[in-house]
Formats: sequence, C-alpha cells, structure tokens
Amino acid sequence: MTRQAAPYSGLARAGFDDFERARAGLARLAEASEVGAPELLEALTAAADPDEALATLERLAERAPAELRRVLQRPASAERAARLLGASRGLGEFFLRNPDELALLEREPEPPLGEREARAVLVGALDERGDGPVEPEAAARAIRLRYRRLLAGIAVYDLTRASAIEAVDTIAAGLADLAGAALDAALVAARRLVGRGPGEAAAPGRYPAEEVAATRFAVIGMGKAGARELNYLSDVDVIFVAESADEERLAQGRAVEIATRLAVVASRLIDDAGIEPPLWEVDANLRPEGKDGALVRTLDSHVQYYERWAKSWEFQALLKARPLAGDAELGARYLAALSPMVWASSGREGFVESVQQMRERVTQHIPADEVDVQLKLGPGGLRDIEFTVQLLQLVHGASDDEIHQRGTLPALGALASRGYVGREEAAEFAHDYRLLRVLEHRLQLSRLRRTHLMPRDESELRVLARASGLARNAAELTALWQATRQRVRGLHERLFYRPLLSAVAALPASGLELTSAQAEARLAAIGFRDPKGALGHIAALTAGVSRRATIQRHLMPVLISWFAEGADPDYGMLAFRRLSDTLGTTHWYLRLLRDSSDAALRLTRVLSGSRFVGELLERSPESVAWLEDLDELRPRSLAALREESSAVLARHGEVEAAAKVLRAIRRREVLRLALAAILDVCSVEELGHGLSDVTENHLATTVAAIRRGEDGHDDGDGIEFAVIGMGRFGGRELGISSDADVIYVYRPAALEGDAAHRVALRIVSELGRLTEDARLPFELDADLRPEGRNGVMVRSLEAYRAYYARWSLTWEAQALLRARGVAGDAALLDDFRELADGVRYPASIAEQAVREVKRIKARVENERLPQNADPARHLKLGRGSLSDVEWFVQLIQLQHAASVPALRTTSTLDALQAAVDAGLVAADDAETLRAAWIFASRARSALTLWLDRTTDVLPVERTQLEGVARLMGYPPGSAARLEQDYLQLTRRARAVFDRDFYGIEPGREPTR
Repeated sequence: MTRQAAPYSGLARAGFDDFERARAGLARLAEASEVGAPELLEALTAAADPDEALATLERLAERAPAELRRVLQRPASAERAARLLGASRGLGEFFLRNPDELALLEREPEPPLGEREARAVLVGALDERGDGPVEPEAAARAIRLRYRRLLAGIAVYDLTRASAIEAVDTIAAGLADLAGAALDAALVAARRLVGRGPGEAAAPGRYPAEEVAATRFAVIGMGKAGARELNYLSDVDVIFVAESADEERLAQGRAVEIATRLAVVASRLIDDAGIEPPLWEVDANLRPEGKDGALVRTLDSHVQYYERWAKSWEFQALLKARPLAGDAELGARYLAALSPMVWASSGREGFVESVQQMRERVTQHIPADEVDVQLKLGPGGLRDIEFTVQLLQLVHGASDDEIHQRGTLPALGALASRGYVGREEAAEFAHDYRLLRVLEHRLQLSRLRRTHLMPRDESELRVLARASGLARNAAELTALWQATRQRVRGLHERLFYRPLLSAVAALPASGLELTSAQAEARLAAIGFRDPKGALGHIAALTAGVSRRATIQRHLMPVLISWFAEGADPDYGMLAFRRLSDTLGTTHWYLRLLRDSSDAALRLTRVLSGSRFVGELLERSPESVAWLEDLDELRPRSLAALREESSAVLARHGEVEAAAKVLRAIRRREVLRLALAAILDVCSVEELGHGLSDVTENHLATTVAAIRRGEDGHDDGDGIEFAVIGMGRFGGRELGISSDADVIYVYRPAALEGDAAHRVALRIVSELGRLTEDARLPFELDADLRPEGRNGVMVRSLEAYRAYYARWSLTWEAQALLRARGVAGDAALLDDFRELADGVRYPASIAEQAVREVKRIKARVENERLPQNADPARHLKLGRGSLSDVEWFVQLIQLQHAASVPALRTTSTLDALQAAVDAGLVAADDAETLRAAWIFASRARSALTLWLDRTTDVLPVERTQLEGVARLMGYPPGSAARLEQDYLQLTRRARAVFDRDFYGIEPGREPTR
C-alpha cells in the first residue's frame, strides 16, 4: 500500500501542535494499522487533542495491533477512537491496560444503561468468575473492569452527540445509575466475602452466612449521586442504614455490626488501590455526626438523630437523598421517615440565614489563587446555582409538594412552573448550569481525576474548547465562561438572598393558606385593626388563575407579616392593593416583588409607615422601581435637576404645559427624598439640602418659563427679577412639606417706575398660580418681607436699600441671616446679597438691639405658640426645640459674623460649628443644641410622613407617637422611649439656651 506523508496544512487544520512528531507518528500508525495516513488524519481531525490521541493510538498499536487495526479500518470507529482518546487520557490508559476492551469502539454508540441494566451487567461480571471462593482483588477487578467498559461507552456516546449541552442530563443520569450499579455489585461481592458457610473456620470480619443474609442493608445516595446528576469522577456521597430482617434470629446490634463490615468491604472494593485502579471514593461523611459518628445506623437511630440533633445543613443535604443500592424497601422507608423533616426544616429559627452563611463560608475557604478558576465552588459557579435552587425548594417546599424534586434542573423547572422563579431566569439558570456541567465533565474525563479547576494554560483551554464543542479556541471559551459566571452570579444574588425567603420560612405552616374566619382572627392578632377589610384586599390580590394572582399568592404570607410589622398595616395593605391594581400586570413589577433583593420588604415598610408616601406612590406608581436600588433614592444634585428642567422648557414653549411637567418633577423628587428618609438613605441634613434644591429648581425654572413670554421666546420683560430664599429654605434646611419662605426683588431695566413694578407683580402672581399643586401642596410664604404682611409684595433693589437704611428693625436683620438667592438674574442676586450682608453682619450691634432680639423671642414663645399647645412638645416653638437653637445661633451671628467670616452662612448647623471653632460656644453645649435640632427636625418630617399633613406638635396619642417612632428608626413599641428621648434632649438644650441666650442659670436637674 502506498503511504503518503500528511501535509502541514492538514495537520494544522486537524489541530496538531507538533507537526514533525505528528507526521512521523501518522506514518508509523499507518504502517501498523494498514490504514492510509490521510484517512487517519481525517479521523484525528475530530479529536479534541489530536497529539494526545495519536500518541495513545501508537502505544495501542504496539500493545494490541490486531484489535486496533479492526477499529481503525472502519472510518466511523476510527473517528470514535480519536474522539475518545483525544478527550480522555484516563480512558486511553484503561485500554492500554485492557486492550481487549477496544471492541467497544467498533459498536455504534448507545445511550447509557438504566440502573437495572447496569446492575445486571456488573453483578454478572462477578457471576462469570464461577462458584469458587471469592477473592477481594479478583472481585474488585471484575467490578472495576466492567464499570470502566460501561463508562467508556457513556463517554463515546457523550462525545459523539451534536450538542454536549443537550446531552448532559442523560450523561449525568447514566453516570449516577452506573455508580449505583457499582455499589450494588460491590455489596453482592461483600456479602460473599463477609459470609462464611457451614464448616468454614471463623475469622475476623466474617460472620455466619445466615446472619449476613438476615442483615438488611441500604445505601442512600446523597449529593449528585442521589440527584442523578453525577460527574465522570465525583466522590459518591452515601449514608448507610441497616436493620435485622428478623430480630428473633438476629439482634439489631449484631445486624449493625455486620452491616458496618459490609459497608467497609464494599467501599474497599470500589476505592482501595489495586491492579485495576480504584473507581472513586465512597464518602460517608454526610452521615449523622460526620466522621465522628457511627458508619452505619438503624433507621430508628437515624430518625432520632434528625429529630433531636441535626443541624440545618444536614436537612439541606437530605434534599437529594434516594435509595442508591442495597435493600430498596429499607431505603424507601428511610426516605419516608426523613422527608417530612426535610420539608419542615425551613421553619427552624435562622434556617435561611444559616444556609446563606454556609454558602459564603464555602466561597471564603477557596484558596486565593483558585477563586478565579473554580468551576464548582467559585462565584458564578455550579454551587451558586445549586444552593439557590435548594434554598428556594426548602423554603417553598414546606407548603408545595410540586417542587419536591431531587435534581437541580427538575427542581428549577418546578419552581418556574409554580411561579417562584421567573421563566426567563429559570431558562437562563438551566442553560448556564448545563454549560458549566459540560465543562466539568470534560475536565474530569480528561484524566479521570476529580477536579473543578479551569485550566490556565492556553493549549489546555483550547483542548477543553474542542472537547466540549462550546468554542473554537481558548479565547472564545474563556469569554464564554466569564460571561456565564457573571450571569450566574447576578441571578444567584437576586434569588438566593431574597429576603422574602427568610420571612416565608419563619411562618408557621398554617399561615400559608388563609380561610375567612381563621384569617381574620390571625390578622387581628398580628396587628390589623380592620382584619375584614385587609382580608378583602388579600382576596382581591390573590383571586384567579393568572400569573399575577399566582405570584401574589406565593408572596402574600410574607407580605402580610411584613405589613404587620409596620405601624399601620391596614393602610399598608390598602396602598399595596392600589399599587398592584395599577401595576399588577406589569412584568417588571411582578418581577421586582418576586426576585429583587429587599425591594418587596422596602415597599411594605414605606407603605405601612407613611400615608404621605402611599398617596404619592399611587399617583406615581412607576417610582416603585427605585426600591430595587437604593442608589436611585439618593438626592439628585441641583445641577442634574436644572439640566432636566431646562430640557422641559426647551420641549414645551407654552408656559402652562411647561409648568405642568415641572410640578410633576417636583412631586417625583419629593417622593424620592421621602423614600430616602424612611429607608435611611440620607441624613436629616441631606434631606434638607435635597428638598431645598428641589424647591430652588422648581422656582428658578418656573420663573424662567414665566419670563420668556407666551410664545416660548425670551425677548426680555424690561426688568431684572430674583427670588430670595428665607428661613429654613434659605438655610437649605427644609423638611417634608415645609413652606418655602421667600421675598421678591426686581430692578428696572428697559422699563421704569410703575411699569417695571407691574411686571414684577405679574411674575409673582404667575409664580404663585403656576406652582400651586393640589396633589402636593406648595406654599410660597413672603411674610418675612419688609413690614411683613403689611408691606408690598415685591420691591425694587433700591427700595430695599432705602428701607433697610432708614426703617429696618432688628428682627428684619435677623431674618436676612438666612437670605439666599434661589432664582432669577445672577447680577441682581449678587447685588442683593451684598446689600443683605451690610444689614445682617453689622460691624457692631448695640446692647439695646440684643435686648430687642431677646424680647421678641420671649414674645414669640408667649404669643405664637398655639392655644393649649404644650410648650414641651412643640417641635418648632417649644422649649429646647428648633426656634431655641436657631435664635441662639442667629444672635451669635449678629454679634460676631463681622469679625468671624465662618459665621457668614445661612446654615444653622454650620454656623453653630463655626461658633465652636471660634471659641464662642463650648463644644459640649453645641453638641447638646445640635442633637436637639436634629431630633426635632427628624420628628417634624416624620410627623408629616406619618399623617400626610403638617403639624408641629409631638403627639400624645400612643398610636400616632408609635408611627413617628417607627419612622425615626425605633423598634416596635417605642412610643414612650421616643417621648422620653425628645423631652430629655430638649430639656438639656433649653438649659443651654436659657444660660447663654437669656443669661439665666438653670436649676439643678433632679438626679435619676
């Protein structure tokens, strides 16, 4: 036969690395097999590692030329040989040890045998040895040879499929069935080795054959073996259970002793060193008490252990348990006894958290240099998917038998069909799980070694890419794997840490299904004041067969419990129903409720704690999406607000249309800040800044819309115009629903006199009209203007200058301490600030003016406090409250700001700190005042959030006080504690105020 050397181009296309060695090897193999080099090269093109496949074929040609020749002379079997030997050096070594097994490659690939068929083949290998004495080494070799023959058949079938991903389920199940068959065969051999017949001499570890026969013994498969999703080379996790078939003939203790010997011998037949290498490790460490526990127990002993001592992770391990080998009836009774405990285990205290922490510990124990290449345990690996699915099963399986599945993929399918997991997420998880399993299979098949580490070497990655069929080269495979990891990790974090799980797991089983009478009683018991009404909302949300209703039914038990933890669960449930009626069929809303970490909990928290937010959310339901990401609740910068509002003006030329959108923006941003305040995303100072920025932007943009004319073009209105923020608005200290204190100023430009004044009055009038909002009231309060309510609404800059020069009173200079330009023409704002600085920061202040400030403060306390209001409970004007701190700071500013530039600020707290830095106030006193101011500010906003109306009096009624307390972060039942804290803080602040403002030395506080 003429032999031709393979061309280099053909070797390159086939994937060879060493061309010279490949050409020489092909020539030698062609000569030995009597098959042409081109035909051999064609077959080797199918190999993942053609260099490895060729080298093994050459060795086989030397060892078994006739057997190999039969394989290579048929193109189909030659290709099968190349695929197998190019993907598995381990099976190549098996054929080299046992060349007669090469006949396997001549047959068409077939699907893996079922468990019964595989058991018959392996036990048959023992029977083929005849009726003579059984030798351990011979029995082990017979089982291992037959096992590896079947394993090679599975590998050939696997490697010849068009899609490894589509085949992986079949392969994993076949490997698990083969492992079970191997254990069954090992048990048959063990019984023969351990039992001694009549007349045989006694020996250690051997028992009368009739006693061995009377010992019932079952092997429970755990982990991947139990779930029928085994790898090519995994440890096989097992638990052993035994009992006497007849206690009159064989005591239970004796049966356990014999079963223990059977377990040891059977395991050694599988995993001890021998002529034919061991198959895999039989790992019984998941048994009760682990390595320290008895290797074999009776069924009663197992039950007692799991009832009394088992940890949460042990129930999770039992999720995949199934009878794998031995006595099937005993194995079935084992499952029947323990399964109810498994599905009830999620009700144990801290169960979900313990499972989550276990997953984190697994990740933390990965060596640092392996984290990025760990296919199984690393972030985004197989264990992320498995832990996620198992946790979802255990929590929801307590009340839903449909998801009682052992396998990861069947369980995932059941979770999706029952609405616990989104269909899209389930499909992604399933595909990615199969992909990762294919990579794991190919890694282990390569050398028949247990590994879960992705190769770092490029050539090894290339071989893995070809063997799996998932990519053409190392770079493509790496990109595919990294993308899969990221996708899996993202899904894992959304589903695994879903706080819904903890709450569902904590509910008693009876709480998951609500009937009218029982449900009303339960709702009343957990805090609903109108349980019948709440039940009506629940029924409306969960009725029907739609996917929305299905998901709501799954979520409702935990949502009810979360609403009950709020201060007003009835309103929370009502508001939730309204939202769900509006958004219930929206895909993102259902997905957010079910899958978003923390979002559902946050929603129940804000709805059951704030009528203010509930009403705004009903008008802006799409804002619920913010709850998925707390960063969405951060206060937006003034620049960002200005940019958006400017775009509105550019789109809407007509002032009414623009104003309508601007009002919606204000409502949206106030809602954002209200949510941020409730969920502790921002401090009270940040809240004040954020609300002030929203108000400033609203005024500035509305003024711009008014002044540009009806046609939308800014042709000038003949004047300069500006709005000056005063009070808490000027200080950037607004609270929820605070009025905006302002004054208005203009300066004639093209127009003069009355004409200019009329234009300014028109702007002010239009500003009030266009900012009025029935949905979220907005009040512009100009009472701090010169002469107060008796003064003209808007003045020119020169009129202000003349007034302050001749008529200004001390209180008006004090009011200007908070003045800050917020809208209008920049030049006019600068000039007004210069004018105000000359008034509010005098070079000196007369003692009479200081006395006047103190006199007015005393008058405010006596006359402006509402009738019958308790001075100790008024948050704004009461003793030690906001006004005390603000007047204290403002007097210091009037006295010292001229010489201490840091005091020239509109912020109360900044000025207070500047006073400390300048040595004007003791640090301890400043901290006392600061604490009272912050507490009162928080309580004032909390009252508005709770009641959806503005009030400045700390409630006396316990329910109202409790609602405020909860919004301020107090635990349930803290109404009295809130009251005590407020009274204590303000009493101390008042003592500082009386001493340093009025000059009154406080009396000694009673000792506690």
